[in-house]
Amino acid sequence: MRIVLALWLRNIKLFFRNRTQLVLILIMPFFYLYLLSTIFKSAFISNPVHYVLSGIVIIVVFQTSLNIATSTIEDIVSGYMKEVLVSPVKRIQIAAGQILSSTTVATIQGFLILIVGYFIGLKYNSILTPIAVVVSMIFVGFVFSSFGLLLAASVKNSQTFQIVTMAVTTPITFLCGVYVPLSLLPNGLQYIALLNPMTYAAAFFRTLTLEKMSLTTDELIAEQLAFKVSGFVITPQISFVIVLSFGILCFMLSSAVFTRIDFSKMNRSGVQKDIFQQ
Repeated sequence: MRIVLALWLRNIKLFFRNRTQLVLILIMPFFYLYLLSTIFKSAFISNPVHYVLSGIVIIVVFQTSLNIATSTIEDIVSGYMKEVLVSPVKRIQIAAGQILSSTTVATIQGFLILIVGYFIGLKYNSILTPIAVVVSMIFVGFVFSSFGLLLAASVKNSQTFQIVTMAVTTPITFLCGVYVPLSLLPNGLQYIALLNPMTYAAAFFRTLTLEKMSLTTDELIAEQLAFKVSGFVITPQISFVIVLSFGILCFMLSSAVFTRIDFSKMNRSGVQKDIFQQ
């Protein structure tokens, strides 16, 4: 347990030491907020500012969670991971420490945005809602931290990893209904969006944050918080189950791959090339 806590504390300290990142965390989301709220008005979303804000919060949690992949690759290439592995610890503990720290940082970032969002009118009728919102951020952070670790452990070349990460995260980010309403997408992309786990994470989180769990099915569909597929309605509750299943699968796969990876075969050529160019 000490190893898990040590890795967790190390990454938390690295996060708070990066003051530039902390400032950008609070500025950039609100730039996108006012840029995108006009777009969502055209989709007939009630209170588009709060709707977009809740989506930005969960996409920040998603993107931060995936940063565990980048940090893991850096740790492997720099040799830090090998130093950790020479100690008598199990790899599953190392994986747990990486996932836990990424989940914590992602939740902190999402929480900071929500605090600022409170001052622009995002308030709750129930005292239980903020607790449920934070728990859901932890949940989503854990799911996509596991996904990020799976990516990091599956790619052996640092340059290839950057390409793979971009190829995977870009469609996930832009085809989940956070930046562009799904109803405004072409029919083909709408079907692809329904294969995106982030679509369901965003829908569930928005429903919870905006306190719309009590809406009827038709109202949820109109607000794009539920999805009708061939007569079957995917409600926010079903969205939660989908994300949970995806998270369990990613955690099992990432743990299995991470415990078997041979760090000595990690290709460092891309990193060395960047160093020489500098």
